[in-house]
Amino acid sequence: MKKPNMMKKLSVLVGMLWAIFPFALMAKDGITLTLIPPTTITNKVDLDIRAGLKNEDAQLKQIELSVYLHAEHADNLLHYSKKLVAPGQAYEIKHVLPTHNLIGKNKIILLVKEGGKTHREIKEIEVIESDIRSTRLIDGAWAGIYHWSETEGKHWNTDIKKMTDEQWKEMVRGMHKLKMDIVVIQEVFRNEEYVGKHQTTVENYQGKAFYPSELYKERVPIVAHDPVEAILSEADELNMHVFVGVGMFAWFDFTSESLEWHKKVAKELWDKYGHHPSFYGFYVSEESGGNLDNWEKTDAMRMQRKKEIVDFFREFKAYCNDIAPAKPVMLATNSMQVPLGVDTYPALLQNLDILCPFGFARMPEGDLTGKESADLLQSLCDAQGAHLWFDLETFLFNEDQSLYPRPMDEIIRDLNLFENFEKILCYQFPGVFNDPKMSIRVGEKRTLDLFRDYQRYLKKVTHMQKRQ
Repeated sequence: MKKPNMMKKLSVLVGMLWAIFPFALMAKDGITLTLIPPTTITNKVDLDIRAGLKNEDAQLKQIELSVYLHAEHADNLLHYSKKLVAPGQAYEIKHVLPTHNLIGKNKIILLVKEGGKTHREIKEIEVIESDIRSTRLIDGAWAGIYHWSETEGKHWNTDIKKMTDEQWKEMVRGMHKLKMDIVVIQEVFRNEEYVGKHQTTVENYQGKAFYPSELYKERVPIVAHDPVEAILSEADELNMHVFVGVGMFAWFDFTSESLEWHKKVAKELWDKYGHHPSFYGFYVSEESGGNLDNWEKTDAMRMQRKKEIVDFFREFKAYCNDIAPAKPVMLATNSMQVPLGVDTYPALLQNLDILCPFGFARMPEGDLTGKESADLLQSLCDAQGAHLWFDLETFLFNEDQSLYPRPMDEIIRDLNLFENFEKILCYQFPGVFNDPKMSIRVGEKRTLDLFRDYQRYLKKVTHMQKRQ
């Protein structure tokens, strides 16, 4: 007599969990809703809505996909499509939503119908009124698990090596306190090689992993067992967004061998961590010069490097769309010698969702100013429908080239100088910012001061925005 009642209670519980945690079933069904950018934006920035799914079954499926603003009503419909999706096939849609009249909190609803089943995913985003594109706030930060350079990371590598998985979760909580809710994991493998100066292949790769990899078993000697899992799991709890760094194969290396390595690693990362709601996208760790030719000495080699980076992202983006539809791909370049790359940016940006350049505050003599470089990159991204974010350097170099926290007044200057970026991330959080509440201090004492200084700035700007 008690079994039917128990089943009824279980059914009610499942229904409640579905209402509260729809993402738990989304991952299983291969359905994704992604907003670019994912956190608060101004009403001068259009919202890029991506929805994707993959048919993991053995039979053909007819899919009806609808996207709504605020409510599931015909008047609120932003997108509708119906498509036959073959077994193993991925399907992705994109809808760009102007936000000038959407000030306040907005709800984006994805509804997918298939074979009598209905799948639903909801995301919220706040739009604030502004006279510029930027929020003048740091929206996220890089989180290097161990700095690639012992010289640059001199003041924190010894500390960061000791961090436990739980302390990585603490660091994510510290980022969240500063509303740095976009986390970029710098890399998941360490391999200090450079393009054109190594003989590395997929088979003989000697890099060491920061996570328990089945592809390459050697591990970087750190205390944490799986800092990638720790970062993602804590980000899940705080509704944060994580770019997982697919690298390092070799610095600036976009050759065909590097491409095949990146595909294998991206697949393992998605299979291992793709169930996390916070897994926002893929970050390609290799970086590039703003000229896109990586400072080669001859015209022939410069052309080859430019062709390689275009081919790489065309193939890698298509591959990511296939395994994880609607998940964006991001690359960080420096901001220097951009005019030398204008012949290549259009083709590159067709297959790169987010370009996030750095170095605007240290432009070399004879180059564009930082502002001129930012404006040129913005025009190139706009022409291809790509997103331009800002990798703000929150560090300075000591005479021995070690890094130390940048003074807050200089950071504020950059936040107010560069008005066009829709999102501002910083390099980096570990070793530059430290939450005083953490059980370990990573780096020198000035990291605590910068955390508190930025916390005060954040409070002031947020208060001003609320009054508008």
